[in-house]
This record gives sequence, C-alpha cells and structure tokens, in this order.
Amino acid sequence: MKVDRIELFHVAIPLPKPFYPAWIPGYPQTVNRFNLVRVTTDEGVQGVAAGVAFEQEREGLGSLLGPYLIGLDPVDIPTVRQRIREASFLGWRNYWLEAAFWDIKGKVEGKPVWALLGGKEGGRVNVYASTGEVHPPARRAEEVLELCDMGFKAVKLRVHSFDPAEDVAQVEAVRRAVGDSVMLGVDANQGWRVALIDDAPLWTLERAVDFARACMDLGVAWIEEPLDMHAYDELADLCRQSDVPIAGGEMNGGWHEFKVMLEKGSYDIYQPDATMGGGIGDAARVMETCRERGLGYTPHTWTNGLGFLINLHVYAAGPRTHPIEYPFEPPGWVPEARDGLLVETIQVSADGTVAVPDAPGLGIEIDEARLARYGEKYFEITSRGLAVKTIRDKGLFTALRLARKKRR
Repeated sequence: MKVDRIELFHVAIPLPKPFYPAWIPGYPQTVNRFNLVRVTTDEGVQGVAAGVAFEQEREGLGSLLGPYLIGLDPVDIPTVRQRIREASFLGWRNYWLEAAFWDIKGKVEGKPVWALLGGKEGGRVNVYASTGEVHPPARRAEEVLELCDMGFKAVKLRVHSFDPAEDVAQVEAVRRAVGDSVMLGVDANQGWRVALIDDAPLWTLERAVDFARACMDLGVAWIEEPLDMHAYDELADLCRQSDVPIAGGEMNGGWHEFKVMLEKGSYDIYQPDATMGGGIGDAARVMETCRERGLGYTPHTWTNGLGFLINLHVYAAGPRTHPIEYPFEPPGWVPEARDGLLVETIQVSADGTVAVPDAPGLGIEIDEARLARYGEKYFEITSRGLAVKTIRDKGLFTALRLARKKRR
C-alpha cells in the first residue's frame, strides 16, 4: 500500500457571534480557520487530519509535501514521522499531518487509534468546560452555574488582567457561586503571550507564586500556563513552591522539549497537543512517561472538532485521571462552529462526559456538503502528477534516476 493522493483545504467556518480569545486581547475572532489534509492510498483508504490556521499561511505547503509523502507506506508511522520532520527543517511545523496516517493505519487494521496506542477500552470520558474569554466576575459566576446545570463537573477559567487582584477576584466570585461541588482550573495564558492588538500582562515568577497561594485557598485544582513555555527552570521552581498543580505544554514543539521539562520537573500536569507539539507519536510518549512517573496528563484541545478527536484518542489510551478539555464559550465558540465539518457535533452528556470513538481509525466523518461550503481546496497531487512535475522540473533522465532511488 502506498500514498497515492494528497489534498489540502483551507477551511473557514463562520462563528455565530464574535469570540474574543483571552490569549489575544482585543482580537475579535469571527471565523474558525484550519487546514484539512486528506490522504488517499492506492487501495482507496483515506485518512484525514486538521491543523489550526490564522489565515492562509500554509498556501505553499502542498508542493513541499508531495515529494516527501507521495509513495510512502502510510502505515509505516516511524518513516512518516521522519518525512514530516525532514519537511520541517526550513521552519514548517506540521505535526498535525501525522494523525491522517494513524487514521489510515487504524482503518487498515480495523482498530480505533486509541487501541493502536495501547488503550483497553473506549466508553466515555470526563471533560471540563474550557472557557475562552475573560468576563466580569459576576457574569462569569452565573455562566459557570449554567455550565453546571448542563452537566459539567469541572470548569476552567481564564485570567488575563494587569492587576493581580482582579485575577484573584475572578476565581473568588466563581468559587463563591458554585461552592465546593465543582473542580476549578485557571488558565493564565502566559505560555505564549500575544500582544498583537492590545497589550497583554507578562507574569513573573513572583506573581505566579502569589497567584498560586491565592488559588490554594480557593481550592483550585490546577493552574495552566502561568509562565513562558520555555521558562523551564522558573516553572520547576514554581512547581516546588506551589501547592496547586502547575500545568502546561500545549505549544511546546515535541519530545525534545518535553524531555527537558520532564527532567527539570517543569510541570505537574503535562498538556501536549497532538496537532501542535510533535504529533500523536510524541503526545503518546509524553502520556506514557507521565503515567510511569506518576505525573498528570491531559491534552490541550482548543483547535477544532478534528483536533479534539485526535487528542481524545491519545487521552483515551492513557490513565484518564484528569478530565479532558472541552472548548466551549457561547455564543461564539460553540459545537456547531467548532465541529462544523463533522457529520455530528461532539456533545457533552448530562453526566459531563463525551463518547470515545469506536470506529476504526480516528472515527472522523466529514460532511462533504459542509466541506464544499466552507472549504477551498488549494492543493492536490497524485503519484502520476508528482512524476509529471519531476520530469518537467528535472528532466526525464534525472526523474527516472530519482524514481529508481526512491523505490530502493
């Protein structure tokens, strides 16, 4: 079996209302943008994956990927990972592509990806409602009560004020409203500070320590991204000083970074995103290492519906001791927009859980009508097309020589 066709799409799904992400202060997000890849083998097996996008910045990706991926054995994941790594040497971070090959491998073997990763059962898993905006404390408290009525038993808040007292007031108001019945986490969004539109606070170790002490008194279950994602030593120092578990790692670039963080003790809970930081292979490696060392693991999933499902498979193969992130901030960021390409949106049941896909592969079903409506195919290449392009660019004899070498 070989990769015979690669298709790339820009996808832009309008949000019902503008969404103001806490991590980009002042920015009104009106569209859920991502890139979709569809890989087809010479036997007709297809795999899909998605990577978050800001605009159409991957416009030239296809011509780069064709020579690396066309003709590969799609179930040879180590070689696929090596080719994606090779294609990244000039700056592209395209770990998200790997999931499409796991999708194919699962379909070929008749197993869901979580089973390929060593998971024993699918079933249902606990989620936490991950809010995405910073609201006035009283308003946020009312919203969290509504989330509890929907079945959520855990909620993550956002804090992003220049005044530390306002951040603490946010948590105090919610804790006062919900009592002790709800698990609360807090995301400071300091891991990758963005000041593109409005200025953004920049936390020091001292501020993070002070906030952790306040959160301890308020029964907070974890604090996420309280310092820069590469401040490994300061993060380790914070873990030693904080009685509240420290979490992070969503944008770190793969096992080479996580290995250093694990050695230094930078986090108590590790949150790799399989579409951002090293692909499914590296995310699973981090998960297994956390299990061996008694550390927490739960992935970052705030990308799109496909990204959630990809990370859900890695999570489902693990210990499941911490709930998984479920991005939800109505009226802007809602399942209909987040999961807009899926045949069925990912819904939370009344007991605060979501179902783990049990179909072979990733269990992702694309609504082709919605893809036609919201997607724009910007690249397609086949084995034949790559051969023609190589002859045109390199000449017939060189193309034949390269083809013989690639077959070896």
